[in-house]
Amino acid sequence: MRQERIDLDSSVGYVLKEAASALRLAMEDALRPLGMTITHYSCLELLAQRPGLSNSELARGTFVTRQSMNTLLQQLERDGIVSRPATPTSGRVLPTTLTDAGRRQREQASAAVREVELRMTRDLDEAGRAAAFRLLRGMVAALRDQPSTDATD
Repeated sequence: MRQERIDLDSSVGYVLKEAASALRLAMEDALRPLGMTITHYSCLELLAQRPGLSNSELARGTFVTRQSMNTLLQQLERDGIVSRPATPTSGRVLPTTLTDAGRRQREQASAAVREVELRMTRDLDEAGRAAAFRLLRGMVAALRDQPSTDATD
């Protein structure tokens, strides 16, 4: 049986992983002075855009376990960054919302993360950024065996 060899210099998957790693490090560096982790920031950003998400929805959206998200939410609630009702509004779900302090914290973090994104794409014009976004979305859809949501131009 012949073994297939992946040429790392031309492997899209390898370069994508390298880019993801570099992005993660740059985001960590940008968020550290604000006292935040990427998961903390991601949670705030999701809640700003989709108020009322549950622990499970936030965990899925930030790529962590429900247990990890629950621990983070408890800390954010103690710090006055998020609020959750004392009792579930329906079933066992405790919808989470940002407080004023949480919104201010998210604004600072979003600005820092946006600077990282701009640095990452500084050599691309608007059309190049749009093309990169379409290509990455297409790769995600292909790996999830979903139809691409991008209409052909």
